[in-house]
Amino acid sequence: MGEGESASVSARLRQRIHAVMREQGGWLPFDRFMALALYEPGLGYYAHDGLKFGAMPASGSDFVTAPEMSPLFGRALAVQVAQALQATGSGQVWEFGAGSGALASQLLAALGGQITGYHVVELSAALRARQAQRLQPWAGRLHWHDRLPGRIDGVVVGNEVLDAMPVQLLHWDGSRWLERGVAAAGAGFVWQDRPTPLRPPPHQAVPGAVVEIHPQAEAFVRTLAERMGRAAAFFIDYGFPEAEYYHPQRSGGTLMCHRAHRADTDPLTDVGLKDITAHVNFSGIALAAQDAGLDVLGYTSQARFLINCGLPALLHEAPLRESVAAQRLMHEHEMGELFKVLGLARGIELDALGFRSGDRSHRL
Repeated sequence: MGEGESASVSARLRQRIHAVMREQGGWLPFDRFMALALYEPGLGYYAHDGLKFGAMPASGSDFVTAPEMSPLFGRALAVQVAQALQATGSGQVWEFGAGSGALASQLLAALGGQITGYHVVELSAALRARQAQRLQPWAGRLHWHDRLPGRIDGVVVGNEVLDAMPVQLLHWDGSRWLERGVAAAGAGFVWQDRPTPLRPPPHQAVPGAVVEIHPQAEAFVRTLAERMGRAAAFFIDYGFPEAEYYHPQRSGGTLMCHRAHRADTDPLTDVGLKDITAHVNFSGIALAAQDAGLDVLGYTSQARFLINCGLPALLHEAPLRESVAAQRLMHEHEMGELFKVLGLARGIELDALGFRSGDRSHRL
């Protein structure tokens, strides 16, 4: 998408958000604004044709995910998926938000006939088209969905899905909690706070602190739990357990935007042209899952999970350039520690390989 087309898409999206604002009395809670900015049909960041995923800025992409960084990510994850498929007695894999299709291609190539059906739950028509093109060799096993089915048996995977679900923002002014929302300012937007009964998990907040709460992600997990029959789910994302998430030193929250492989903290500018994310409160996700009847298989760092799944052996066998790139998946200062893996299950017994060493479930 060229610069002129990008500007046009952003302008039309701003007009659309302004129209919704007027309908809602001139103010939108941030989760509604974020949903429009990311998912408004044809205009939101994930709904238009602009390139999102890629290893380098020169490609025109905005950020890199683990499967784009190295195909060894998918090959290691495939070891865990294979074990879980056997436990579920199913050959069905469900991926939420398949992005460029990189992870799907890696899992399908690694597992071959063990996967009899690969289901992608994807809201973006633009991304569906790119996924279909990339996954053409496995076209006979592919199925796309825009909503959850009545029942899921098999294995669910979600890489950087929870972080893109809209969050609500709360601001502590020193005496009360306010919900931070968005109002119009000319052709653009400004922050505006309003009184609210909403509260974050109990913690020591400093005056001026802004934090996120995640009702949509937690509701998603509860809904997923209702549909899981004999199934396991693995979510890989950046985030923390609750005690770290709401630490007083993290008083600015975790909201972040990504464009051209640069990060900023202003979601009110360049609307529709950059990603908006928030780190995941894994304690809240795990508690929502347990309350909905799921078992927590484990929780650990991405580095430990991939090591448990055999990534070191894959590195040893890989060409030098590929091995160097894949090591970023495990380095503590790269993706290894910031990213975590949460495993969930229903209706099966599974001693999940990925959590056999270094499980941190007790920290949730």
